[in-house]
Amino acid sequence: MKEITRLFDFPYYQLENKPNDAALVTKYNGEWVKTSTQEYIDKANAISRALLKLGVKKGDRIALISTTNRTEWNIMDIGILQIGAQNIPIYPTICAEDYEYVLNHSESTYCFVSDEEVLGKVNKVIKNTGLKEVYSFDHIKGCKHYSELLELGKDTSNQEEVEIRKNEVKPSDLATIIYTSGTTGTPKGVMLSHWNITSNVIDSIPRVPLDEGETRVLSFLPICHIFERVLIYVYQHSGTSIYFAEALDKIGENAKEIKPNMMSVVPRLLEKVYDKIMAKAEELTGIKKALFYWAVSLGEKWEPYGQNGAWYEFKLSIASKLIFSKWRAALGGELHTMVSGSAALQPRLSRIFSAAGMRIMEGYGLTETSPVVSVGRYADKMFKIGTVGIPIDSVEVKIAEDGEILIKGPNVMMGYYKDPEKTASVMTGDYFHTGDKGEIDPDGFLKITGRKKEMFKTSGGKYIIPTLLENDLKQSRFIEQIMVIGEGEKMPAALIQPNFDFVKEWIEHKHQSIGNSFQDIANSEIIQKRIQKEVDKCNQKFGKWEQIKKFEITPEVWSIDSGHLTPTMKMKRAVIKNRYLDLIEKIYRP
Repeated sequence: MKEITRLFDFPYYQLENKPNDAALVTKYNGEWVKTSTQEYIDKANAISRALLKLGVKKGDRIALISTTNRTEWNIMDIGILQIGAQNIPIYPTICAEDYEYVLNHSESTYCFVSDEEVLGKVNKVIKNTGLKEVYSFDHIKGCKHYSELLELGKDTSNQEEVEIRKNEVKPSDLATIIYTSGTTGTPKGVMLSHWNITSNVIDSIPRVPLDEGETRVLSFLPICHIFERVLIYVYQHSGTSIYFAEALDKIGENAKEIKPNMMSVVPRLLEKVYDKIMAKAEELTGIKKALFYWAVSLGEKWEPYGQNGAWYEFKLSIASKLIFSKWRAALGGELHTMVSGSAALQPRLSRIFSAAGMRIMEGYGLTETSPVVSVGRYADKMFKIGTVGIPIDSVEVKIAEDGEILIKGPNVMMGYYKDPEKTASVMTGDYFHTGDKGEIDPDGFLKITGRKKEMFKTSGGKYIIPTLLENDLKQSRFIEQIMVIGEGEKMPAALIQPNFDFVKEWIEHKHQSIGNSFQDIANSEIIQKRIQKEVDKCNQKFGKWEQIKKFEITPEVWSIDSGHLTPTMKMKRAVIKNRYLDLIEKIYRP
């Protein structure tokens, strides 16, 4: 086998070195159906032959939209890429209008959908696109089924043409365009070459604790996102069995069935799992409840590599047997590692899950960097709580004078599709400007310290643009100042300084008395309910993930003199956040 330089080389490498009877496994009608490495490649070649018969040329774009990860997506991926065409993955949850934009901007000629819901959105806009045909993975009345291409590709007479096309694909050729979530207007199309992603996969492999040919993984994070997609290629390289979860709400059930050794997660999912565990704990009584909270308290103090000493480790072994073993059992009992990405992870969760025997390796990256920049690994002392690990091989991380993280390496994107100006705005020579701020500690660990701009991600990986919400709410006469918070947390929230003068007038008009001090107004249930109305009204204009779920009223005026505001009346976000840490704790950890 020659060197791996293109994405479709991975399954061929697996076939030659670590063939697996359960390379890809998807559940259909209640049964797990295994696809071997050989069948995976055979079907990908059949797809390639069929696409050639449909007239697909080198450089053509084919869109894939799937609600869940599944075997068919991976077969299509290889079938598309090895004939020099490009895979355009689209987030299934975006609206039909965004489908239309991405399909047109990418100039996609064919589209493959997973199910009826996705097809419905595509059908709404298909007349406004250049699509020649839509195929589905599920059997849907009135839509061509993906198996028709497998049937068309049964004739192997044009396999030689497939081989010629494969040989013509260069590592530097464009492989995929991934459209970001469009938080600042229209989505940006990130162009990634075969080598951008392949180099990132190869450099990430040493960080992933896989027992070659033995490991079982559960895949559920969207494969349309580069994070999960790169991991899928990593798994293929090691001969890992990849089981695709049925849905997010079936992860626990699926984990019990397949007993995974590893899976990738986002912090929001871990928060939900943790919240569910803690909710069950509230139902316990007596000694059971006391033992549970003792174990959790112990977990919160966990440090890697036995740093807490032998006595702590002894107590932890008891907690593991009595309490944490039940946590592990809920996720199949054999899960030893979770790779976390997409947003910042609370150190507390990292400690508790690691104490429970399910270590979380936090990583950092962006779509534009294919995506992995750095990631932790428990072996070789490459793990430190509160950091995103050490940069992987071939990737250079530089901290600019203003603290911004700059990235250089073979993983840096080719650019934004059809947008050279935007591309130029994020590049300085070979360095990509991430927009994130960070620092590298003396041991070489990267720590993310914030965003250069105000935009942030919640722990679910969703982008929030606080200024949009703030500007809308500041139109209310009840609200003088507002700062939206929630970076790395499970939901957006807000700190609000009411318009104290107006509120006093409003209260007098209502012939009610709540007291005249700022503290009285901040604590007033009447005022809180009235401001909640303003928040509810604002929330209707935004997506569910953007909506402000909680707020706290500050008991003082934000001013230049008191340090809240700059001389030009702009909020000093860091100052405000630090000043009201108690209110923030009340919102997120009541």
